[in-house]
Amino acid sequence: MAANMYRVGDYVYFENSSSNPYLIRRIEELNKTANGNVEAKVVCLFRRRDISASLNTLADSNARDFEEESKQPTMTEQQKHQLKHRELFLSRQFESLPATHIRGKCNVTLLNETDVLASYLEREDCFFYSLVFDPVQKTLLADQGEIRVGSKYQAEIPDKLAEGEPDNRVQEKLETKVWDPDNQLKDHQIDQFLVVARAVGTFARALDCSSSIRQPSLHMSAAAASRDITLFHAMDTLQKNGYDLARAMSTLVPQGGPVLCRDEMEEWSASEAMLFEEALEKYGKDFNDIRQDFLPWKSLASVVQFYYMWKTTDRYIQQKRLKAAEADSKLKQVYIPTYTKPNPNQIMTPGSKPGMNGAAGFQKGLSCESCHTAQSSQWYAWGPPNMQCRLCASCWIYWKKYGGLKTPTQLEGAARVGSDAAPRSHMTRQEVQGMSPFTSNAGRAKLLAKNRQTFILQTTKLTRIARRVCQDILQSRRAARRPYASINANAVKAECMIRLPKASKNPVKNRSVARPSLVTIVKELAIQAPLKLKAPRGAPTPINRNQGNQPRSVSGLLSKRPFDSVSSVSFPANGRQFTPGLRTTSQSVIKRQKVNQGDAPNPVVFVATKETRALRKHLSQAEMRRAARKPHLLVRIKLPLPPRPLPVPMLPSSTSEPIVLED
Repeated sequence: MAANMYRVGDYVYFENSSSNPYLIRRIEELNKTANGNVEAKVVCLFRRRDISASLNTLADSNARDFEEESKQPTMTEQQKHQLKHRELFLSRQFESLPATHIRGKCNVTLLNETDVLASYLEREDCFFYSLVFDPVQKTLLADQGEIRVGSKYQAEIPDKLAEGEPDNRVQEKLETKVWDPDNQLKDHQIDQFLVVARAVGTFARALDCSSSIRQPSLHMSAAAASRDITLFHAMDTLQKNGYDLARAMSTLVPQGGPVLCRDEMEEWSASEAMLFEEALEKYGKDFNDIRQDFLPWKSLASVVQFYYMWKTTDRYIQQKRLKAAEADSKLKQVYIPTYTKPNPNQIMTPGSKPGMNGAAGFQKGLSCESCHTAQSSQWYAWGPPNMQCRLCASCWIYWKKYGGLKTPTQLEGAARVGSDAAPRSHMTRQEVQGMSPFTSNAGRAKLLAKNRQTFILQTTKLTRIARRVCQDILQSRRAARRPYASINANAVKAECMIRLPKASKNPVKNRSVARPSLVTIVKELAIQAPLKLKAPRGAPTPINRNQGNQPRSVSGLLSKRPFDSVSSVSFPANGRQFTPGLRTTSQSVIKRQKVNQGDAPNPVVFVATKETRALRKHLSQAEMRRAARKPHLLVRIKLPLPPRPLPVPMLPSSTSEPIVLED
């Protein structure tokens, strides 16, 4: 019963997603809505996985400084990894969440130098924080409300003097005496002098124009003159004058007029006091933020003094009563029953209702991604759905509470962007690799700069065996169609090791293919596609002077196969006739440059003309296929003979006979 009762000020787990870790929040208020539901106004706390990489680097630097200053004991790499899951970052961001999403309590404390970091790993549901995160400004600052506990905040106590040993220290350098209780004045004389000091203060306020505006009545001036600042000034005057009443009286009223002493309550205007109350409602007793955001023209000491003087006024008492009345009308605690609904990420047993993320399609023989155990009472789907990763029951609870895995793994970063792992078939390989969570910004820049560089992936012997043995799990054709989707190689290899003893008894029979040697292939290619240089057309001109020196690959890349007809009429790529040895006057004399194959544009588009499309109609289906299989050979087209013109009877151009039109 007490475990399910949640009160204001408790740190609790909130669940906003079935697959993501819990949110850690602190309850500030419990409000009942018009529908009868209970909403909790909470303060947000963030994990390391919720902030950027640059802020994580700053947090690591702060953690190293803390370990050096507090002299923490040495921890293993796994302990350091798990300790990052216990660190939180406080914020001043508020939000309202349904109280039914609460999943349990936790303990969050402010880290100080006396704490041992390893002790947080020994306690369940225990977290710490030392930095404050601003979600709007994206900054990480030290908490100003830290408790100064440690060796550097302790006073140095000297050795105790022996009995009868004189104290040789100079007392004036150690402290300043402001009041001597063993003076020659009696108590009633001191009280009379204090009354005179108040009267002088009231008269001084009557003479001051600004004070007469702030305290228009005599009662208000007398009340202001009776404050502590006037009494402190009177007692300090007695101390400086050696407790001589006559000299002290003359000091209170010098030749220029009575001395006026004001405190912060009188120096501040009414509008400044309203700003302070508004800031106090928003930030609490964080005087640095109050001064920075609301009262930048005031000093920090002035803000602190005004706060403690403001607490003695009737205004503070009224606000305290109003807050107490509001607190009585609000809920102080709420009972939330234990959440017993099954998680949709559970991997169900055969015959039961399957969960989400393809839980029913998981392969047997997979181990836990965190602790690598193969036995568990319940398994949970974790990470991207295509990876088919899973966690055991204990590691799943650890993931939900602490937002990480017990052991560091690469897939932990992939699980954070699992929701963004949608298929991106419209992207190129470079774009998909650039969006990978395992690629840094520097690596992406290098990848974009060297996108034409060829790389070769060499497989190991175990990988080649796993491709044959685990064809049902690997699905090589499906993986080839989706090269951007990751493959869980560890699961495939683990299943391969299980099946390998059985597969060795029935070896896979491979057909032996007789492969010709490299010399034979080169000779066949030379016979099929001989390198022929075209003779220059006409006299050498600046255009065709370097035509014979061009490499064959460039001409094949930037030109199209010509059509060669039987009637010895050559057609270039655009289908128009070419007149050899003739250059028109409109052609400019430009020296042809050699084009580098690497600098050539990737898309090369050829637009067919009407003549080219007309010539294609004269090709049969077999000739079209033959030309597609051997694009290096010229295509010869037999053009049909033009039809003979019919004889046209010759009509006389004129006649002398009349033309008769019959109706």
